[in-house]
Amino acid sequence: MRELPKLVSVVMPAYNARAVIDTQLEALAAQDYAGEMEVVVGDNRSTDGLREHLADHPLRDRLRLRRVEAADAQCASHARNVAAAASGGEFLAFCDADDRAHVGWLSALVEAAREADMVSGALETGSINAPEVAERVSIEAPERGFEFPGFLPFASGSNCGVWRDAFEAVGGWDESFRRAGEDMDFSWRIQLAGYTLGHAPTAITAYRLKTTYRELWDQSLSYGEVDPRLYKRYRAAGFRRNLLALPVVAVLLFIRNPLLPTAVTRLPRGQWLAYLARAFGRVRGSIQHRVWFV
Repeated sequence: MRELPKLVSVVMPAYNARAVIDTQLEALAAQDYAGEMEVVVGDNRSTDGLREHLADHPLRDRLRLRRVEAADAQCASHARNVAAAASGGEFLAFCDADDRAHVGWLSALVEAAREADMVSGALETGSINAPEVAERVSIEAPERGFEFPGFLPFASGSNCGVWRDAFEAVGGWDESFRRAGEDMDFSWRIQLAGYTLGHAPTAITAYRLKTTYRELWDQSLSYGEVDPRLYKRYRAAGFRRNLLALPVVAVLLFIRNPLLPTAVTRLPRGQWLAYLARAFGRVRGSIQHRVWFV
């Protein structure tokens, strides 16, 4: 069992997050964690005045808040890596600028990390999104954690923690994953390097969803596009294809077509759209990465 860290660094990537970041910063200031913490924001090319907003933020001293420039690459992985490198904690807790950590988030994450090298937290969508938006995405129950069918469990990049020695041993986040998949890749590299991944079901973050169908489509499409890439990278490590996935999804999309009443399909239209976009994305990703994974 590891000792409690002397300092926890909360690492937060941010891009044009001025309008939403105060919600997360106020949530971090309200944490019940009794140890020392700092908050380091990796500013990923923001143009909305985020720099000025954080420079004299009222919570700056309380949170030991710092902003670091992370402009060399436009992706959350780069912002996380830069902010982590600028931080001083033995334990790194990752969250996103547009979400809201529950009051016991950091305490639960750190406590679970005493018995694991990396820890995943849980997500909920009901408290931060409108009901009609929240129903578009199916979120795993907090106690279950996240797992890709056919392979290893993983942590969400918007809610996880890792000890610095493990983080540095695997080289941090892979910045070649620009739109999606970086959290699965990072979690799997941690485990395949011999480190352990635990789960803290009470380390909960309110996860902000995309509000428009167009944003939901684009996000789900990117999730689908990265799946074949992950399969190609990790198939030698035991990642298996589900050969029934394509016919099952095809049947699901047909019988739960949103042209039918929701009472018949029993599937919110947003979820149907997300399934369709991910299926399209997997086809595109299979072509791009020259490997069949649909």
